[in-house]
Amino acid sequence: NGSSLAAGLLELERALRCCTAASVVTDGSGAAEERSLYIMRVVQIAVMCVLALTVVFGIFFLGCNLLIKSEGMINFLVKDRRPSKEVEAVVVGPY
Repeated sequence: NGSSLAAGLLELERALRCCTAASVVTDGSGAAEERSLYIMRVVQIAVMCVLALTVVFGIFFLGCNLLIKSEGMINFLVKDRRPSKEVEAVVVGPY
């Protein structure tokens, strides 16, 4: 009964190895598989950090650019709404 259980576990291990990324290493040493998985995980984390920083800085600079453009538009509208010097001269003249 114990040998059939061991055979079942061995068969299960073979089935799982065929469907995982660890099956790329074929020398059978657990240390090499752990090392390759660790390197793969570190690379994934590094790529995600770079992408996250890119998105954060992109949103930041886009927001700053929109803020600068909106300030310029507000200043442009304020300049248009000021009365001209001729109107001031007419208003000041009769008094």
